[in-house]
Amino acid sequence: QVQLRESGGGSVQAGRSLRLSCVASGYTYENRDSHCMAWFREAPGKEREGVAMIYTGGDKAYYTDSVKGRFTISQDNAKKTVYLQMNSLKPEDTAMYYCAADWSPVVCETNIEALETKRAATTDLEVWGQGTLVTVSS
Repeated sequence: QVQLRESGGGSVQAGRSLRLSCVASGYTYENRDSHCMAWFREAPGKEREGVAMIYTGGDKAYYTDSVKGRFTISQDNAKKTVYLQMNSLKPEDTAMYYCAADWSPVVCETNIEALETKRAATTDLEVWGQGTLVTVSS
């Protein structure tokens, strides 16, 4: 019953910034917050790629190497919202961006490890949004 909704995508020139938002609504079977939330992206002709993840309860964040120093994931627990601040955007950042959430510590840890090592996770996060498109022109 939980739903995720992304917003904030758009078309910008290289070097500019965007901030994506993901709002969670509805209820889980335990009516509790997710254990982790994440941003993924999928570019035309490419596999889905993990971008950033954050633990809901501790704010510890993780990033794929290609966005370190440029992107920042953050959250506002009171508003049930996670953000992705994207600075110094490059054309290769062009993709559909999705947010996702999971309630299992094991699934979250597995996906964080996959993110850091650039390997595919064996288990996807449980709930996904519809995506928001980011287009970066040179």
